[in-house]
Amino acid sequence: MDNNLTWEIFEQSDMRIGTVIEVLHFPEAIKPAYKLRIDFGHEIGIKQSSAQITVRYNPEDLLGKQVIAVVNFPSKKIGPWQSECLVLGITTPQGVVLLSADSKVSNGLRIH
Repeated sequence: MDNNLTWEIFEQSDMRIGTVIEVLHFPEAIKPAYKLRIDFGHEIGIKQSSAQITVRYNPEDLLGKQVIAVVNFPSKKIGPWQSECLVLGITTPQGVVLLSADSKVSNGLRIH
């Protein structure tokens, strides 16, 4: 099976940077998770997501943190929560490490 990603398909993904503005515990989730509200700037607005990142991050660590997410997936219902974007991270034995910029940038900038 050829699972190489074509440039045309890759360009369809819309990855943006946004700032976490709210973090809530998500006790209804099957695996420990947080409910996040993320500000992606004027063009995209605020989107919400569920993220299984409780091993590495406390809610206070996440508030104000800029994260990278795919913002053009269809919404997905996770228990009672509607996830509107996919926050990106690296899975490690010590938990997920979120992808972010090494300098603060404007919310909503596109990842290329």
